[in-house]
Amino acid sequence: MEKGIEFLPVSREDMIDRGWYYYDFLVVTADGYIDHPSFGTTLIARLLESRGYRVAILPQPDWHSAEAFRAMGKPRYGVLIGGGNLDSMVAHYTVAKRRRTRDLYSEGGQMGKRPDRPTIVYANRAREAFPDTPIVIGGLEASLRRFAHYDYWDDRVRRSILFDAPADLLVYGMGESATVEIARRLARKTPPADITDVPGTAYITDAVGELKFHRADCPSYEAVCADKTAYARATKVEYDEHDPIRGCAVVQPCEGRYLVVNPPARPLRREELDALYALPYTRQVHPMYKNGIPAIEEVQFSITHNRGCFGGCNFCALAFHQGRMVTSRSHESVIREVTALTKLPDFKGYINDVGGPSANFRHHSCKKQAKCGMCADRRCLAPTPCPNLDADHSDYLALLRKLRQIPGVKKVFVRSGIRYDYMLEDKNDDFFAELVKYHISGQLKVAPEHCIDGVLDYMGKPHIDVYEKFMDKYKKMNNRFSKEQYVVPYLMSSHPGSTLADAVALAEYLNKKGRQPEQVQDFYPTPGTVSTCMYYTGIDPMTMKSVYVAKTFHEKAMQRALLQWKRPDKRKLVIEALKEAGREDLIGYGPECLVRPDRPPRQKAPEKPKAPEKQQIT
Repeated sequence: MEKGIEFLPVSREDMIDRGWYYYDFLVVTADGYIDHPSFGTTLIARLLESRGYRVAILPQPDWHSAEAFRAMGKPRYGVLIGGGNLDSMVAHYTVAKRRRTRDLYSEGGQMGKRPDRPTIVYANRAREAFPDTPIVIGGLEASLRRFAHYDYWDDRVRRSILFDAPADLLVYGMGESATVEIARRLARKTPPADITDVPGTAYITDAVGELKFHRADCPSYEAVCADKTAYARATKVEYDEHDPIRGCAVVQPCEGRYLVVNPPARPLRREELDALYALPYTRQVHPMYKNGIPAIEEVQFSITHNRGCFGGCNFCALAFHQGRMVTSRSHESVIREVTALTKLPDFKGYINDVGGPSANFRHHSCKKQAKCGMCADRRCLAPTPCPNLDADHSDYLALLRKLRQIPGVKKVFVRSGIRYDYMLEDKNDDFFAELVKYHISGQLKVAPEHCIDGVLDYMGKPHIDVYEKFMDKYKKMNNRFSKEQYVVPYLMSSHPGSTLADAVALAEYLNKKGRQPEQVQDFYPTPGTVSTCMYYTGIDPMTMKSVYVAKTFHEKAMQRALLQWKRPDKRKLVIEALKEAGREDLIGYGPECLVRPDRPPRQKAPEKPKAPEKQQIT
């Protein structure tokens, strides 16, 4: 822990040690308390502290009663609630809806430290503890559930989370500027019902009236429950208006009231982002956890240098949470953080990552975004790169070069996902060369996801020929520097649009390439994504055309098994899938075959007739 930096109070005893007999904001989180800038709760709490507020943190409280919420007394201004760095339902359940055995954000990886849907549960307990105190919900869980949404675990459409969590306001996206503005007004005793004009927030009202922002109407909760076409139309509206420059306030009626979701807040300017990461953090797990928290391991010596992602994959929640507009920290800010890491006693000289949502994005994808916002009718990279794309790695390369020169740093790795299609658009190969030469720890993670163009279009990914071009160049670069480094390709089964025949074709493709993938992910329908809309409705909301969806667990299991055809435990499913797809030609002994045929059961040799027993003559 850096000298002189204290953890924020987590108990009344901590408050008394600081000489506090009151405090301003209670920040409740479903994660264990790690005082590190990779965790949203910590960023918000430290930011409020820097603005002069007294902030206490309540991590993973006992939710069975309101007593844990009352333990530090009533906050003067409000309770801020977040569901954690990872969606609670994803953290608790596999795509097959089986309970997971480990929670990386809890002490010792132990399950059971938080409830399902903690934002709702905590908000109800906080309201019970403090009936008249303003409550604000935020973080990933609230952000992705701000509209009426399909819930995979309930297999139904749920209302906006604001109707289930008794909160006054919802903050979506990264939330810093909205939270600071809300805090300022609450400290001035502004009633929460009057805080209706803050970008990046949502609220419920009995009558919409006049809005500060332009208005866009969205099909009601009742309509999206009753009609899947209405659900798809709603998704289109929600995505079209998710832009801080050209976006409107989206109004969605629900049960006689109205949900109003204001346009997103503008991304933090570089100076603001630098200031946020310059705040004091201990960078450690709170000492009350004797068994540690596993989530610190991946990020303790990693750097986040950017925010936002204009990649726009349909299955990814980033576009609907952080947004598509990329901002990044200054070189000086990142250098200060790395230099501070070198002084930590357990630092071994290795920066594990200098990344973010997509590691190699440092600026807007084109020059008109700052003035006009992101295009509503096309993607920056897929299915083909936009002609206006500004593919330039020079700033990122200059940053990595500076970090390599810092005394005490042995290696600087890039482990976040690299957008290889963006790399190929850069006419200058210097970044590609130095990435291969200096910044790969044996394996580079990339995400081709599939090989069928139609499926990739539904994913919002580039076609497979782009991946092939990248791989050719990657091999040549490794040969140039006499490196033996590999690629770990991420693949996805059962994404909307992928039929059983498409899964067979992907298995054939991998077999011809001599690849047996280690990383295969079944499509997971998380709230708020375009792909989840396709999964639920069978409609692509961007075109309103129908799309095939693998719905049953058995078909999803067959698609996944085809991508892991060499595993003995998958053999039976692979044979079943090939027969169902009419591809029994791939069951055999040739090099193109995926599995060998079932052997007929061995027949027992006929028993020799027994010699007749001799009768004893008496």
